[in-house]
Amino acid sequence: LAVNCLDQHVENSPNRVALIWERDEPGTAVHVTYRELLDLTCRLANTLKKYGIQKGDKVAIYMSVSPLSVAAMLACARIGAVHTVIFAGFSAESLAGRIMDSGCKAVITYNQGVRGGRIIELKATVDEAVKNCPNIKHVFVAQRTEKKVQIGDRDIPLEEEMAKADSVCIPESMDSEDMLFMLYTSGSTGKPKGIVHTQAGYLLYAALTHKYVFDYQQGDVFGCVADIGWITGHSYVVYGPLCNGATSVLFESTPVYPDPGRYWEVVQRLKINQFYGAPTAIRLLLNYGEEWVKKYDRSSLKTLGSVGEPINNEAWQWFYHVVGEGRCTLVDTWWQTETGGICIAPRPSEERAEIVPAMAMRPFFGIVPVLMDENGKVIEGNDVSGALCIAQPWPGMARTIYGDHQRFVDAYFKAYPGYYFTGDGAYRTKKGYYQITGRMDDVINISGHRLGTAEIEDAMADHPDVPETAVIGYPHKIKGEGAFAFIVLKEQTVHTDRVKEELKTIVASKIAKYAVPDHILVVKRLPKTRSGKIMRRLLRKVVTEQSSNMGDVTTLDDPSVVKEILDAYQKYKEKSSS
Repeated sequence: LAVNCLDQHVENSPNRVALIWERDEPGTAVHVTYRELLDLTCRLANTLKKYGIQKGDKVAIYMSVSPLSVAAMLACARIGAVHTVIFAGFSAESLAGRIMDSGCKAVITYNQGVRGGRIIELKATVDEAVKNCPNIKHVFVAQRTEKKVQIGDRDIPLEEEMAKADSVCIPESMDSEDMLFMLYTSGSTGKPKGIVHTQAGYLLYAALTHKYVFDYQQGDVFGCVADIGWITGHSYVVYGPLCNGATSVLFESTPVYPDPGRYWEVVQRLKINQFYGAPTAIRLLLNYGEEWVKKYDRSSLKTLGSVGEPINNEAWQWFYHVVGEGRCTLVDTWWQTETGGICIAPRPSEERAEIVPAMAMRPFFGIVPVLMDENGKVIEGNDVSGALCIAQPWPGMARTIYGDHQRFVDAYFKAYPGYYFTGDGAYRTKKGYYQITGRMDDVINISGHRLGTAEIEDAMADHPDVPETAVIGYPHKIKGEGAFAFIVLKEQTVHTDRVKEELKTIVASKIAKYAVPDHILVVKRLPKTRSGKIMRRLLRKVVTEQSSNMGDVTTLDDPSVVKEILDAYQKYKEKSSS
């Protein structure tokens, strides 16, 4: 794998640019050639080896997007260690949970991160996390800023060690099914699960989808603005593009820093040919108007891509007509952490085949989608909706959930035996194209980040005054979905507003800032069935204001609870709008 991403290109074209690091500070791009990236990777790999990291060991990477964080991933791959990248926005508690679950021996981090002009205290968060992680032997600390941070017993200054290390590191010989990396993602229940991807199938699938979905040509500059903490960053910032010998952009900043023209200024300056981003960013930028886009030359763009959640029609039209001037192919890509790479997208297809706005449309080579009904039967024909499953294995599919193969089987293969169940519902159009309609379980998608509502509920349940909570997703103009929490307070609780603020702090510290509910509504009790199961469906109806059509409420323990909650919601709404 390491050889496919680095050595083969260094042999053929060592001075080709592998990475363009668009740092947070505007206009300060750093170009890294394949030869330089190989040198960085080998020095980092030898440093890891010096400190006892061996084939099969797990290494956590808690870093912002940079050539060094990419080298850290490739260095692990080179020595046969397994990396687990943890998004640098996660709290110390989230970080510790993932380190413990995966059994990491080391963490690689920065002294600080920089994003949107703000400093993120990465090392301090790692220090907080590893207090509770006895298995961590070493913390490798790189410098992103000038600030000196506290160096403890297990801390190792990374750049100093790399400067002393040998720049040659013979790659470990790996089996095609050896583990390459783990990446944690949310499910509808319980704690996040470590999705396992292996060597050969994953890399093949990432490289092929990168080439064919985006029509990547040698010499193109590929701009995927995702963070390496998510699967999109793994497959379409690092592994896919580098395997194809591409020039890949690393975007450290935000779409609105220093102003809402940032993406398009970068496109102009770096002459980006393929631009791959999230609908949530497009919806955000659309509100600022077209002048921020039109200010910059976007003539280099050939393909636009959308990832992370289904794109809505308004955002699609704006992306296509305003950003792409109506001349770029726009691919709405559907896939998951578990699939390793893009599974359904408008391209590849026949030359100039139609693209329907806001639709993923066509399965990639070897992907066989099927729709299933409630009884687990395949739905034939077109103009139908059902549970989206995949009928045959493909190279990029996840192999297991780390440490819990039974959970893997239960989550993906039990609902529809013989099929992989995606968790999504889909509609097959009259012409046989696929349109994704959203999750079928208690999982919500906030700004393209997947989150189980149960995780938010578990975090809030830690508050001593909050015996019960129920969290649901509701449509949000920019984030796609937001979290709406219903809470029951203990009888003697007086300071309701204080409790709400405390709950927000708890969620931010237990999970991450993006998980904090937008709304918290206090109710006397939650709607439950006689067996005690919370009927979240009813809460969704209340929040989306479809209360006239509550469906069957006969299974409720006490149907009068519905009116109670509706009244509380109306009062809350009136108070909010005033």
